[in-house]
Amino acid sequence: MMTVYDIIIAGAGPAGLTAALYARRAGKTVLLIEKESFGGQIVLSPLVENYPFTKPLSGTELVDSLVNAVLSLGAEICVDTVTGVTKNEDGSLLVKTEYDSFTARSLIIATGLKHRRLGLEGEASFIGKGISFCAVCDGAFFKGKTVAVIGGGNTAVQDAIYLSKLCKKVYLIHRRDRFRAEKKVVDGLDACTNVELIMNSKVVKLSGSDKIESITVESTVDGSMQVLNVEGIFAAVGQEPNNAAFSELVDLDDAGFVIAGENCCTKQPNIFAAGDCRTKSVRQLVTAGADGGVSAIAACEYIDSNF
Repeated sequence: MMTVYDIIIAGAGPAGLTAALYARRAGKTVLLIEKESFGGQIVLSPLVENYPFTKPLSGTELVDSLVNAVLSLGAEICVDTVTGVTKNEDGSLLVKTEYDSFTARSLIIATGLKHRRLGLEGEASFIGKGISFCAVCDGAFFKGKTVAVIGGGNTAVQDAIYLSKLCKKVYLIHRRDRFRAEKKVVDGLDACTNVELIMNSKVVKLSGSDKIESITVESTVDGSMQVLNVEGIFAAVGQEPNNAAFSELVDLDDAGFVIAGENCCTKQPNIFAAGDCRTKSVRQLVTAGADGGVSAIAACEYIDSNF
C-alpha cells in the first residue's frame, strides 16, 4: 500500500527546509523532494550576514544546519525531479518524479529559481569568488572596490545604484543602446557619479587566478575590445523559476512564478507556494524562511481541518 504523506515539499532551499521543520514540529509526515543539491542559491554565498543568527556563517554552513535539523526531526528526503502533479479522486495529490511517484494530502512548492548565467568560459569557477547574483546579499563584501553590473533591466540598474553607495567604482554594462528598466529607475543613475555606463557592449571573457581580476568587454557596434579591472561582477540578466511541473494545477504569471500571496496560498486549497518561486517583491533569505513557516502552518491547518 502506497504511503500517503501529510505534506510533500518540492524543493530543499531555505523555504523548503524551513517548511519541513515547521511541519515536522507540528507532527505531520513530510517528504522533501530535491532535484539537485540542498540549499538552492544560498550555498553560493561565502558569508551570510543579513540573517538573524548569533554569528555570520557561510551559505553552506547554514544549509548543513537546516538539513541536519530536518533529518533529526524525522522528515524523509528524496533526491529526484518532480515532473508533474495530478489530483486523485479523493482530493489527494499524486506527485510524479522522474523515477517514482508519491501521494500527499498537501503540497508545498518551494522550487526556488535559477539565475541566468552569462554563458562565459570559466564562469562556474568564479561563482562565489567574484561573481554574485545579489547586490543586497553580497554588496558589502565589495565595499571600496571596483565592480561591474551586467544587465539592462530594473534589477541591474537598481543594483548599480545600490552598489554605488558602497563601491569605489561601478561599471554598468548593457548590450543595447538603452535600458529596459523603467525611466524612473534609470533616472536614479543621475545622482551616481561613480557609475560608468558602458552601452552597446557585452562581456566576452573573465580573467583571474582564484578570483575575478578583470573582464574583457566587446562593443556590439564595432567589435572593439576593452579590459576592465574589477574585483566583483553582479550578473543581473534575468531569473528563471522552476514551476513548469505544477502549471496544470496552479496559476503562473507571465514570468512563470506561482501566483500566491503572503499567505502562500494558491487557487488549490491543498497546494501552497513558498520562497523565490512565488510572486513577490522581495526575494531574500529571510523572506524565504518566513514563507517556509507560513506555508507549513497553512498546510497543517488544511490537514487538521480536512482529515
